[in-house]
Amino acid sequence: MTSAVDLLVKDAGLLVLDGEGEIPGGWVAVSNGRVTAVGTAGTEPEAGTTVSAAGRLVTPGLINTHHHIYQNLTRAYAPAVSGTLFEWLTTLYPLWSALDEEAAYVSAYVGMAELLMGGCTTSSDHLYVHPRPHLVDAEIRAARDIGFRFHATRGSMTRSVEDGGLPPRSVTQTVDEVLADSERLIKAHHDPTPGALIRVALAPCSPFSVTKEVMTATAELAERHDVRLHTHLAEDHDEDTYCLETYGCRPVEHFEDCGWMSDRTWVAHCIYPNDDELGRLAAAGVGVAHCPSSNMLIGGGTARVKEMRELGLPVGIGCDGSASTDHASLWMETRGALLLGRYRGGPGAMTARDALDIATRGSAQCLGRADELGHLRPGACADLVVWDLHEVALAGALSDPVEAWLRCGPARAWTTVVGGRILVDRGEPVLPGLSEALRDHGRIARRMQQQA
Repeated sequence: MTSAVDLLVKDAGLLVLDGEGEIPGGWVAVSNGRVTAVGTAGTEPEAGTTVSAAGRLVTPGLINTHHHIYQNLTRAYAPAVSGTLFEWLTTLYPLWSALDEEAAYVSAYVGMAELLMGGCTTSSDHLYVHPRPHLVDAEIRAARDIGFRFHATRGSMTRSVEDGGLPPRSVTQTVDEVLADSERLIKAHHDPTPGALIRVALAPCSPFSVTKEVMTATAELAERHDVRLHTHLAEDHDEDTYCLETYGCRPVEHFEDCGWMSDRTWVAHCIYPNDDELGRLAAAGVGVAHCPSSNMLIGGGTARVKEMRELGLPVGIGCDGSASTDHASLWMETRGALLLGRYRGGPGAMTARDALDIATRGSAQCLGRADELGHLRPGACADLVVWDLHEVALAGALSDPVEAWLRCGPARAWTTVVGGRILVDRGEPVLPGLSEALRDHGRIARRMQQQA
């Protein structure tokens, strides 16, 4: 007789359903890619496949709201590591001009494997250099091959250095090219249905790399097709200077003038809005992708996360680019959020549960999917993680498994499940194409870096 439950994850030391519910010794039942039931030890149903968490912490999958996956081809690139944001970008733009479909596919495949190992079950990606066509399509193909939940954001840059911007002409496009390809990608790949693995959002890169015309037209296009909007905002003091000189206003005012001040939008970094601007962003429902490691490594400040959450802004976690953060571990970013929150506001400003809530429910809000992602209540997408910490790291951590998870690491995903499919098992990705992708990645990364 066929079991009514496809997958059962049981024997959790603690099952975290969301920021408001936890079950010691809990279990999760999954069918057809959805959570169908949760419960306490001794009440488990029969299942086709059973995974024992063996006393480990089980949480909803972490959600990455800001990334540049292709940058793992230029990780820790020595000539760029000591520069300001603008210096870092201008050093790397020429290398990224070599990006092609193969490089986009391979970097995405490897990057998604890394995300899965760090407990991430859903990720957005902001691909904004387009020296060649169909790069976003290649990333989406990698996500489909893996079975990863992926929000591709079609980035763009139109203002080259010749036009008063930062990037070289080789990685920019015309306004018409950007808008036409944005519409094509939505029609080809965006899936608005509940439980979708692939969605598309539109993401002009930043105020200093696209014109006002692109920002305004993209907002109109997103409204017409009912897709989300993403961009960098208020990331650096140089951005303030640039916007004042170019547009005669600060970045948030320019953002608002372009029609982006809505709950359709989430932005990366958002470090330097003033109090009034922060209030306007909150009133509009704009979400923020908090990127702890990248901001610390570039030395550009960090978002006022506690104040943002108190004002009601949706705040999620982003690992940012693999050439600025140099890793794609959402566990590390969640721990970074905990540390920065306490550093900024004192020991009462952030708990491990707060940080986990940001990386799950907060991130899901940013992506417009709070109903089905970021929690493990019945009806949610079956995206979950069984976490593993070495017994040496956990020695003496007896009182609170969630605090121990972020304080005592490093933690890694022992089991990662996306839509009811096991994609990491016993700490290793279950991806048949990974070895080949890593070989190709090494070849492409060497070629790209040697061209400098």
